[in-house]
Amino acid sequence: MRQPIHILIVAFIVTFISTNFSILANADEMPLKALLVTGGCCHDYDEQRNILPMAVDLNCKVPVEWTILHQRTKGTDNLLEFYKNPAWADGYDVVVHNECFANVGNENYISGILAPHIRGVPAVLIHCTMHSYRTGPAREDWWEFCGAHSPGHGPKHPFEVEVLAKLHPIMKGLENWTTPKGELYFISKTYPGVIPLAQSKSNKTSKMHMNIWAHEYGPKNTRVFATTIGHHNETMLQREYMELFTRGFLWASGRAVTENLKQ
Repeated sequence: MRQPIHILIVAFIVTFISTNFSILANADEMPLKALLVTGGCCHDYDEQRNILPMAVDLNCKVPVEWTILHQRTKGTDNLLEFYKNPAWADGYDVVVHNECFANVGNENYISGILAPHIRGVPAVLIHCTMHSYRTGPAREDWWEFCGAHSPGHGPKHPFEVEVLAKLHPIMKGLENWTTPKGELYFISKTYPGVIPLAQSKSNKTSKMHMNIWAHEYGPKNTRVFATTIGHHNETMLQREYMELFTRGFLWASGRAVTENLKQ
């Protein structure tokens, strides 16, 4: 016996809606594909390439498939062949930049790094990433991507991290903490849309400087989480830092933060 056409249409719509709700419900359970780009001057990237994925593994319910691109050099002006490929970020849900190439100023090269993020690939930016690519005509473009311009830093010292945006998903539930070591970056400029999440006081200038923030970048409103904290391994291995990094990683990736944190 044939069913009336209107019953079949209703049945199809119900099935379609149920299927799509199921897909949405399972979205947070899908593995994330993350790319970590690291290397360059002045930091222990041999260890930090392990610490950052470990932080996510310890704190995050969502499975993450990591690809690590490590440029094993202490130079400040190295050009990575990887970045010269226009498709370098294809297939990744989020890119973590933990690199230090201050004296790279090639405009086309930097534009090639920024292009996937302009197209919508989320980013997590760590420490010296904010001091990278700061020579040449594209430096302002890089600072806009970062969300802030840091002209330098003061002497190394521990500092208290003062939470500012206590209701932001990245910071909700976090309390102030003090780093065991530190290298506080000075912030001279922030860009429109930047949300300061935390700040610390410089022993050199007695001024407060934003050191954790979030913003949406470019025409696609690409999520970018950034922190200038992270010079020392001891700081990165701190429980508070590892949770902070995981929270920023989840937020940038478009995943719910609190729901996807391990207790």
